[in-house]
Amino acid sequence: MLSKLKSLGPGLLYAGAAIGVSHLVQSTKAGAQYGYVLIVAILLAHIFKYPFFALGPKYAKHTGESLVAGYARMGKWAVILLLVLTISTMFTVQAAVTIVTAGLVQKMTGTTLSPPLLSLILLGICFLILQIGKFSILNNLMKVIMVVLAISTFAAFVFSFGVDREFISDAPAIFNISNSEDLGFLLAFVGWMPAPLDIAIWHSIWTLAQPKSNTSSNFDFKVGFYGTAILGICFLVLGANTMYGSGIALEPTAGGFASQLIDAFTQCLGDWSHVLILIAAFTTMFSTTLTCFDAMPRVMNHIGKELSFSKNMNSVTFWRIILALGSLIILFFFVKNMKEMVNFATIVSFLTAPILATLSYLLVTKYVKNKNLWSSIEKVLAMTGIILLFLLAILYLTEIT
Repeated sequence: MLSKLKSLGPGLLYAGAAIGVSHLVQSTKAGAQYGYVLIVAILLAHIFKYPFFALGPKYAKHTGESLVAGYARMGKWAVILLLVLTISTMFTVQAAVTIVTAGLVQKMTGTTLSPPLLSLILLGICFLILQIGKFSILNNLMKVIMVVLAISTFAAFVFSFGVDREFISDAPAIFNISNSEDLGFLLAFVGWMPAPLDIAIWHSIWTLAQPKSNTSSNFDFKVGFYGTAILGICFLVLGANTMYGSGIALEPTAGGFASQLIDAFTQCLGDWSHVLILIAAFTTMFSTTLTCFDAMPRVMNHIGKELSFSKNMNSVTFWRIILALGSLIILFFFVKNMKEMVNFATIVSFLTAPILATLSYLLVTKYVKNKNLWSSIEKVLAMTGIILLFLLAILYLTEIT
């Protein structure tokens, strides 16, 4: 068991990318606004997204190629569609995770620098880490970050049941899916719970980058996947136990919400934990910023090679620069606050999810059938998940038009 834990790699990168905005922000807000009810959404999101997330490392292990190459088996149209989906989400995803991290930097340092300017600094640091350290530093750093986060979050979860708070009888909100505001929050919540479906492609690429001797993809994936589910519930319960029914308005700014989150943890664990929790929250969001900044340029590099516009070159560095510039343009010129950025990014990810899920389903059932990548149960879950994703997307689009 110890040797397996030491060999963990892509599974922790998956967890590092997943446990960020979806957990620290969205799960905590879900509990603070609606109590325990959206635990059901966390469970259902994990159940019906499971086949798609599991496909990433499994496909890479069985075929020796990434999911991007797998989609290319279906025809150039599939890679072009993936290109459109990736470009439509990559800048908003990176901008969202970076601005939340910037909010935590404000909380840690007390700096008066604006979140967009802090985001510029953070992306510059990420660029240097990835250019100098490559895959190994990212892999090793994640092991430390995930251990610190898991221990502190579970401790806060346990102690949150003993927290005293003022309860205002008319403050609690009742979740109602027919309410457009509640539906919008649900889609934003599920869109990144535990992560966008794009992460399966990232995971396949990370698996290929992992040294062959360290590959234990099934165990590795399960640690990351089930860990994100447990921590998602912990964050939701923490939000419910410390803020639900208290009448506290959730801050829309990155720094404001970061303060509320840290205060919620400190309230559960005591003043002694303030610095520890602040460091854990920052490292968690920084790991998400770093892994996203690593993964999406890798995906674009693979797409470029399949479409022959970067066949003879490694364009990861080029795409990192493009990703940074696009994300910063959004943050400097188009976003007023963190809430606006996160909601937009998560809903866009949700609306593209059923298309990406359909590509994966076609790949498994029609193009690599002899690999036994999904069991019969997983195929049923995948099809049901696709239907639910399309229905919710149509419902949302109907509500806003």
